[in-house]
Amino acid sequence: MAIQWFPGHMHLTKKAIQERIKEIDVVIELLDARLPGSSANPMLAGLTGGKPALKVLNKQDLADPVRTAQWLVHYNSLPGTRAIGLDASMSTPAKALVEACRALAPSRGSMVKPMRVLICGIPNVGKSTLINTLTGKRATKTGDEAGVTKLEQRIVLADGFYLWDTPGMLWPRIIVAKSGYNLAASGAIGRNAFEEEEVALELLDYLIKAYPGLLQARYKVELPPGITDEQLLEDIGRKRGAVLTKGRINLQKAAEIVIYEFRSGTLGRITLETPEEFAEWLVVGKKLDAERQVKKDRSETARLIKFKKIPRPENPQET
Repeated sequence: MAIQWFPGHMHLTKKAIQERIKEIDVVIELLDARLPGSSANPMLAGLTGGKPALKVLNKQDLADPVRTAQWLVHYNSLPGTRAIGLDASMSTPAKALVEACRALAPSRGSMVKPMRVLICGIPNVGKSTLINTLTGKRATKTGDEAGVTKLEQRIVLADGFYLWDTPGMLWPRIIVAKSGYNLAASGAIGRNAFEEEEVALELLDYLIKAYPGLLQARYKVELPPGITDEQLLEDIGRKRGAVLTKGRINLQKAAEIVIYEFRSGTLGRITLETPEEFAEWLVVGKKLDAERQVKKDRSETARLIKFKKIPRPENPQET
């Protein structure tokens, strides 16, 4: 099942970014260090019109440090882009983003020419926590649920340095299927938009291959060759006492345990994608999306012909 989530307030956020970007010097995109490709908004480049970009890999304390380094190299290789890793709860590293912004726009940052920065990111990526850390006070609401911030806010971080915070925003259609599952696992998608059991199975399927040692250490389970995600979820449920009558496993409860322990970092420092993996997923996603668009266009053309909105083509193959 493809996972999608684009509530109404995200349309308003898109419009707000389009209006605000005219006077912005640097765009900060806060990414989840556990899924740096999946948490990057593909709409942002078009919305921000090529403004200098700072990619901040947040929650790096929860991510695999080796893979975080790979992603930083990847993003720093892009033109007009800098990337840094961050743990939003730590004050000293958080201030590094101010210096990074000034490096991207060296002519800005004085009272005469103030630095104007827009910070964007997916829901629940940690923007509010980061801003509160930077300001040293509770400037914005925080929470562990997608969609806490609903309004644009302007915050003065320092003399000549203004930051505009925007609500978390995804994009209308997630074309990379794996990204949908990774976003759901991270907490970026509203809980009513996915099934916990399905997301947990996708998560375990990846972890069996990439982090088997963490699974064994946390859940005290065996991982024989060929074990499936379904079998592993049942084993975890059994180990954690998620057992119903007649020995049946409460798979919903087991799934909630797996997802929670991934999000909290209890399971270990995990990154769900490498730059190379995400690039492969994106190629497949674009191909499938193009095929979907062709089918949609043909269906619409057939509908218009049926109701005589357009003439029937002389060559039937055109439809």
